[in-house]
Amino acid sequence: MPMVQITMLQGRTAEQKRKIAKRITDALVEDAGTAREAITIAFYDVSKDSYATGGELMVDRK
Repeated sequence: MPMVQITMLQGRTAEQKRKIAKRITDALVEDAGTAREAITIAFYDVSKDSYATGGELMVDRK
């Protein structure tokens, strides 16, 4: 029973998330032999002031 967690900057639409969820689910079904109904995907939207890369907040990056 795979649980996929996706953390990304906020701003994706519901339609984009639908497409991502479908593609990841399809890959797990096809490549891992997992039953489609056993796959759970959780999206975590993070604001730019709560996400840092290389010690720098995304809100401060140019």
